[in-house]
Amino acid sequence: MKMQTEFPFTLPRGYVDSEGTVHREGTMRLATAYDEIAPMKDPRVQGNPGYLVVILLSRVITKLGDLTHINPKVIEGLFSADLAYLQDFWKRINENGHNRAAVTCPHCDGKFEVETNHLGE
Repeated sequence: MKMQTEFPFTLPRGYVDSEGTVHREGTMRLATAYDEIAPMKDPRVQGNPGYLVVILLSRVITKLGDLTHINPKVIEGLFSADLAYLQDFWKRINENGHNRAAVTCPHCDGKFEVETNHLGE
């Protein structure tokens, strides 16, 4: 059985490029140890630890709309709702190995899992 290493997502708002095109559909891969270690050497992270998430996401997002080269400038241009969504998505797939969330029905108290790759819609 092949392990899933890439996960699709849909941003709540979407990245707006310089042409005004909105990019919402994307793909994020699982982070490697190096993805988490390498940004620590970046002077932007050393000067502002909050920048770590920008570097990290730019390394693990493999596609965003028509964009196939995601760099820190793209991540910097995200709306804060999209950045928060991607941080949560990164945490879910890297800690759990999947993009499912455990939920409980408020009416019957039944417990089940839902796929979260399109919760931004």
